[in-house]
Order: sequence, then C-alpha cells, then structure tokens
Amino acid sequence: MKFFLKNFINGLLTIVPIILVIYVILRVFTFLDSILGNVLKPYLQEDYIPGIGILLTVVLITILGWLSTQFFTGKIIQLIDRILERIPLVKTLYSVIKDTFQSFLGEKKSFSQVALVTLPHSSMKVIGFVTSEEVEAFANPLKGHIAVYIPQTFQVAGFTFLIPKEDVEFLDVKPEEAMKFVLSGGVTTSKSN
Repeated sequence: MKFFLKNFINGLLTIVPIILVIYVILRVFTFLDSILGNVLKPYLQEDYIPGIGILLTVVLITILGWLSTQFFTGKIIQLIDRILERIPLVKTLYSVIKDTFQSFLGEKKSFSQVALVTLPHSSMKVIGFVTSEEVEAFANPLKGHIAVYIPQTFQVAGFTFLIPKEDVEFLDVKPEEAMKFVLSGGVTTSKSN
C-alpha cells in the first residue's frame, strides 16, 4: 500500500502539473484559433490548418493597430471610441476593458511596482501591486493615497485598497515573482535567475 501511495503522490506532483499546463495551453489555443478560424472553416473545409485562425487574428490586429496611427482611420477609431464611451452600460464595460489593456500594455503600466502593506492594528503584512498613484481624481478626499491591488491566493480575484502613500513600503521584487508568490500561497519563494 505504501508503494502505491508513494508513487501516486509522485505522479500527482510530477505529471498532473504538466497535464494541466498542456490542457490550458490547448484550450487557449482552441479559443484563439476559433475567433477567426470559425469564419474560415466553411470556405477552406478540408484545407483548414489548425492555428490559421490565430495567425489571421494577429495579422488583423496588427493591421488595425497600424491603421489607428494613420490620420483618416485614426479619426474614425477615435469617433468609435467616443461613441462607445457615451452609450449607457456599454461605456462601463468598454472603459474597464480599455483601461485594463492600457494598464498592462500601455505607456504607463500598472502592476509594475510591488507594494508591502501592513494591516491595521497588526504586524501582518500583505503583498500588493500599485495600480494607480493618482486616485484623488476619483474622489477629492483621497489626496495622497494610492491604489494597491491585493490579489487572493490560488485565484485571480482580489481587493483594491486606497492607502496613504506613506503607509506603503515598495519592494525591490519583480512583479512576476511577487504575483507567483502570492497566487501560490507563498509556496513559490525561490527567485528564478
């Protein structure tokens, strides 16, 4: 029985993470390929090559990105942007998606500073990520505060706290390492070189 249990646990520790990563990669690949791939399949039928949908999506996004920098098409995209920002309900969804993409890919990236926050009336500390240093534009009484996102362990959910800047300690840690540490519940503590 010990032999079976030992090898079963060894299998869980070595094989299951590999299988889960392959599964997630395949699901993401299938989803991304289906975005434009489903449009092409009826026309290509037997000649359809898996992955052509992803390639076409990348090419289309690149072309649209280039067009957005051109004068005439840039003006059209700005007009669409303004229209979407004025439609009730749509403007909320659109602004959240737009701001999220801007925070990860734009000029001023969020999640680039790792913060250490001491919980009130305690010596416990939590790791978070500075998402904005300009929260007084949101509400005037928040002058001097910054927004710190505190992710929850083993999931992507989290909390956004507005904390006085002087109460936040900034860590010299790569955001990827800090996120890995937090999401793993502290299990992943070694820094990769």
